[in-house]
Amino acid sequence: MNYSRQISTGRLIRSCTKTPLETLLREAISNGALEGDVEVGTADDMVVQGWLAEQMELDKTYSEKRKESYPPATDYLDGIVKGDQAQIDKYIADCLAVKQRHPK
Repeated sequence: MNYSRQISTGRLIRSCTKTPLETLLREAISNGALEGDVEVGTADDMVVQGWLAEQMELDKTYSEKRKESYPPATDYLDGIVKGDQAQIDKYIADCLAVKQRHPK
């Protein structure tokens, strides 16, 4: 897969299979990137997907990361349905731990 990336940040600008590298470079520059700050090349699809996944993780807000840390509410509901107080208490303890790790 062909790609263009900003060197200073490592951010992927564009990736595609058919666009020539020269075109990717011209597009990046025309969209405001500095010529010396653009890397173009070819990489395995899985490598490019890995870059995208890293970029998406870095772009998450504090509140999004906090929200993802909570256990699924189904654990709590399952404990209620089963009458399992230990499961309910564990869910509450896990939520309180998230609140301490990620205060508002």
